[in-house]
Amino acid sequence: MSQRFAIYYAPAVTDLLWDRASVWLGRDPATGLTYDGAVAGLERSRLLNLTQSAGRYGFHATLKPPMALAPGLTEADLRAAMQEAAAELQPISLGKLTIADLDGFLALVPEASANPDLQDLAANVVEMFEPFRAPLKPRERHARATHGLTPRQEELLDAYGYPFVFDEFRFHMTLTDRLAAKDHDEVLEAARTWFGPILDQEVVLDRLALFHETENKLPFTRVAEFALGGHQQ
Repeated sequence: MSQRFAIYYAPAVTDLLWDRASVWLGRDPATGLTYDGAVAGLERSRLLNLTQSAGRYGFHATLKPPMALAPGLTEADLRAAMQEAAAELQPISLGKLTIADLDGFLALVPEASANPDLQDLAANVVEMFEPFRAPLKPRERHARATHGLTPRQEELLDAYGYPFVFDEFRFHMTLTDRLAAKDHDEVLEAARTWFGPILDQEVVLDRLALFHETENKLPFTRVAEFALGGHQQ
């Protein structure tokens, strides 16, 4: 059985942002609950078609991308390392989030464009957990390299198994798959309607969340989380 683990930021499961995002994507990765019914005027069947990949991965911001574990390492080893790392890292304010178009898909991103502390934390997480990552298989490397990567992104892909780390990292919490032009404006308006009431709140990156894909192409589940700086959750 092939399985992968990812280290993400995700809001607390009691947070309104987590609740709204889970309803929007149609699935709560922490509880396994699925949701029916229209959202902000979009029929559920249509919204599911527009969020298939985003829904499978679950609501999150990537810190250490999905990876198979290196030989000899276990989930228990990873959890122990996450507990240790989280105790060393400090929470970081992201400020308010806003909905942005990132190359055709919608995502929540910080309003402030520069946050050196956030960039440093993301880089530290990539480095800390690199020993846990099994090398990409050729087909995995090919799949991740077929999206018009720059030479720098190709370099990062070969070194770290993912092209969007370090100077290429941009914090984002994905809300849709890539949208066709005919869908874009309507879905953007629906997202603004749905998330608007909670986007005036400060968001704090205060935890590392462990997500697990038990087998290729199955939905990721949220299986553990670790408070930064030893803070209670």
